[in-house]
Amino acid sequence: MKSLLGENEQPKGFAIQILHKMGDVVMKLAAKTTEELRQLHQEAVEQYEDFKSLHLQLNMARGKPCAEQLDLALGVLEALHARSEFANSNGDDCRNYGVWNGLPEMRAIFSKMIDVPADQIILGNNSSLQMMFDCISQGFTHGYSGCTPWARQEKVKFLCPAPGYDRHFAVTEYFGFEMIPVPMLKTGPDMDLIERLVAEDDTIKGCWCVPKYSNPTGITYSDETVRRFAALKPAAKDFRIMWDNAYCVHDLTDTPDTLLDLYAECLKQGTEDNVLFFASTSKISFPGAGVAALAASKRNIEDLKRRITTQTIGPDKLNQLRHILFLHDINGVHALMQGHRKILEPKFQIVEESLERELGDLGIAKWSKPNGGYFVNLDVMNGCAKRVVSLCKEAGVVLTDAGATFPYGADPNDSNIRVAPTFPPQEELRQAMHLLCICVRLAATEKLLDERQ
Repeated sequence: MKSLLGENEQPKGFAIQILHKMGDVVMKLAAKTTEELRQLHQEAVEQYEDFKSLHLQLNMARGKPCAEQLDLALGVLEALHARSEFANSNGDDCRNYGVWNGLPEMRAIFSKMIDVPADQIILGNNSSLQMMFDCISQGFTHGYSGCTPWARQEKVKFLCPAPGYDRHFAVTEYFGFEMIPVPMLKTGPDMDLIERLVAEDDTIKGCWCVPKYSNPTGITYSDETVRRFAALKPAAKDFRIMWDNAYCVHDLTDTPDTLLDLYAECLKQGTEDNVLFFASTSKISFPGAGVAALAASKRNIEDLKRRITTQTIGPDKLNQLRHILFLHDINGVHALMQGHRKILEPKFQIVEESLERELGDLGIAKWSKPNGGYFVNLDVMNGCAKRVVSLCKEAGVVLTDAGATFPYGADPNDSNIRVAPTFPPQEELRQAMHLLCICVRLAATEKLLDERQ
């Protein structure tokens, strides 16, 4: 993350811990004369009006794979045909009922991806988010660890590292949790705060986590952070860490981040029941026709089995089979992801080069430089994010709503913007980034001039 704090300046308070104040570099811009600011503002206005005249229709609102990425997995669709062998290694006919937890070969692939034994993995259909929703729902209706179901407890809360994944927050908001924002640091969530809160408050029932290439910051949790999650001693027996390893194989550089094995660390601490693990092939093969996975301790698996086998007799095993025939094993996954990297790495370079070229000397923004994942985290001047997003939309570029990366959509600084560069073609991405940078300059000069009125 490009630092905008002076050498001796320390962040104070929750909001500043999440999105550091602009510090000395903003003072450089603020030190300009009013006339100089007016000139910079007028230049930004003219560039912005030029863009509006182009009548663009570009969308960077969500982190979707592009068509070229989806083409890499077309072999999945070709793996099965009418005369295929439909039996898996257990001899089960994949066209029929049964195999409630999914095909063993596919569970073996996920085992290598998320470091949990294959016999403790349950496969679903295309959406890991649906499996997360279901786990929260089960906690509400039937509870965990023999505790009273959450729906019958007077108050329930959930920890939400922020900036974070808006769809995670939407799940817990839907069920009526009180969501508690936790600042994201460069090592992951603020563990001092998490340790204190879960030890003191038995109404806190869980914590959302995207531990590798976090959405949207791109941060990978440090080894110490993972060990501290494993060592948590929550006051609530029914506390669950929702460990969404959505980007576990989504590396973009020759020096990828590494994530410590949480399950192994939990076994050392005897806390393996505290965690539910999730992953999917949504951004490996097809988001609309992938395979999702839920992993857990042996005790949790027994609880989940009773509930899941009541819901369904089994997932889409033919889809699992065609993934197995296409991927073969974890080596096939890594080979496929190298193809993804070739497509995505240049797009992330476009984002970085655009931000550095157009904003780098102005001191009005900072941004992440992730080694993988799907997003670049952009922090603009406090009070400017909504204005930037609105300006972009008016000129034909749709971004994720400002504030979406915080619980209840409430960014305390109004400064965080999630940039999703994966979907647009490179030339459209260049246009969108140029417009975004113009809007950041326009909003910043507006704000500074308003403050001088």
